[in-house]
Amino acid sequence: MVITIKSLIISPSHLASEQLKYYLCIRKRTKSESNMNFKTIITASIITLSSLITTAQTHTSAAARAAHNKAHREQLANNKNRMDRDVINNMVKHDIDRKNQINGLSAESSQMINDLLNEAQKHIGKRYVHGTHGPNTFDCSGFTSYVYKQFGYNLSPGSRIQYTQGTPVSRNDLRKGDLVFFTSRSSGKNVGHVGIVWEADNEKGTFKFIHASIRGVRISNFEGYYVPRYIGAKRIINK
Repeated sequence: MVITIKSLIISPSHLASEQLKYYLCIRKRTKSESNMNFKTIITASIITLSSLITTAQTHTSAAARAAHNKAHREQLANNKNRMDRDVINNMVKHDIDRKNQINGLSAESSQMINDLLNEAQKHIGKRYVHGTHGPNTFDCSGFTSYVYKQFGYNLSPGSRIQYTQGTPVSRNDLRKGDLVFFTSRSSGKNVGHVGIVWEADNEKGTFKFIHASIRGVRISNFEGYYVPRYIGAKRIINK
């Protein structure tokens, strides 16, 4: 059988050969395109994966930085709070020390006088018994000599003799720890009673003192009965 097209004679075998070539060409091109498509897909996948990894790393880095910044801020806040507490504590301590320190005295002597008054305070309420020097009962000079003796100072017994000891102090210059002297009902114009200044307001010329009265050890105001009987004051601790 012979097919004639426009004077072109194509035999069946030739047609089959040409069809095979066309098929092989199409297959080769299809395979090539498939390889190209596969490479394109792989390349795109790699790019996408890389982008995802970069994004994840960016997010992770941002989260890590945020966590670090938060921890840093918290640490700074804690440090500030601790510093604030330290500053406040130091200010309070300084204020307490300033209040406890007595004008004209060293910090050590001021502390000694404060301790001396604390010792005197322990005996508030104990009975008055004439001629006794503690620790369970006292008379006025026995009380002052007992308290001062706890801190290494030896005061002679008897309020009149104690009035000869120490340094004279004006009533407008009193401070805690000074001895104050009075007359008593039985002493006439002479010294008959002694106490220890508890606190003083020199601007007003008033003070409180702790002493062994006939009602026992107590803190009294300088007023009433004591004002006309006041004789003077002596300072035992000067440094």
